[in-house]
Amino acid sequence: MTYLVTGAAGFIGFHTAGRLLARGERVIGIDCLTGYGGLELKRDRLAELERFQGFVFHQTDLADDKALAAALAGEKICKVIHLAAQPGVRYSIENPHAYIHSNISGHLNVLEFCRHHDAFEHLCYASSSSVYGGNEKLPYCESDPVDHPVSLYAATKRADELISHSYAHLYRMPQTGLRFFTVYGPWGRPDMAVWLFTEALFGGKPIEVFNRGQMGRDLTYIDDVTEAILAAAGRPPKDDDAEPPHRIYNVGNNQPVPLLRLIEVLEQATGRQAQKAMMPMQPGDVKQTYADIAAAAEDFGFAPKTDIETGVARFVDWYRSYRGIDR
Repeated sequence: MTYLVTGAAGFIGFHTAGRLLARGERVIGIDCLTGYGGLELKRDRLAELERFQGFVFHQTDLADDKALAAALAGEKICKVIHLAAQPGVRYSIENPHAYIHSNISGHLNVLEFCRHHDAFEHLCYASSSSVYGGNEKLPYCESDPVDHPVSLYAATKRADELISHSYAHLYRMPQTGLRFFTVYGPWGRPDMAVWLFTEALFGGKPIEVFNRGQMGRDLTYIDDVTEAILAAAGRPPKDDDAEPPHRIYNVGNNQPVPLLRLIEVLEQATGRQAQKAMMPMQPGDVKQTYADIAAAAEDFGFAPKTDIETGVARFVDWYRSYRGIDR
């Protein structure tokens, strides 16, 4: 079977494509290779994927509908896993146009490709826990209101969900949206806390601790996330003519980790003592995230297995190897 994986050079896209290739699927990867998140890191991820014969890569901007159509001309793609996006809550304050371009226009063009592609069966796309915005009820459940985003990034991901719902209603296109909760692990993103803190610890620099440590995140290990993606991709929503074939699920660890506990675990894994620079809350941020994953567990058997100690140790081991750091 041929899969299209957008954002194949990104963190989650790289791991998802790798899992598909390892089980013998053919994967067409698309990525526009922006500098955000580290261009060298993205190229290194692609080099790992190019070891597989079943991998085909196109450097293409999804927001360019003509370029996307040209890249995929003649392909018979059954399933689309759409993970490409402009990520980052704080960067959305600095560069809002990048989010409309990538997250809105790009998402629409993927939907249009699927709508006009005869072999299409199911679109599985990335949303985010950020859509819950300033909700104070915990844990976050898919039925909770999501109409108060506190960042433009969150607003674009919620917009993607709404656009997908309309396409599922109008064209009966099977779609599954996955609201990811803080994903971490080997080959992760350099702008995320686990990477930033590890880099600071090995570099002997202070860690910026926002809201003076009074924060928590539902940290979810990458292997658990890819398990959820592949399971969801294999279970397209059924069209019963009553509701559009569109479902949304939380993908989290169902176990939030306090920020200061994360730093303790990183100290243990790196063997370094953290210098903490206590900082105020950042614009667009939230104090706590916590995923209710009952729906994903019931519908496609999602059950995260990786605790924070194991996951962080694996990341730190990879980081040492990637950066050439001796113990």
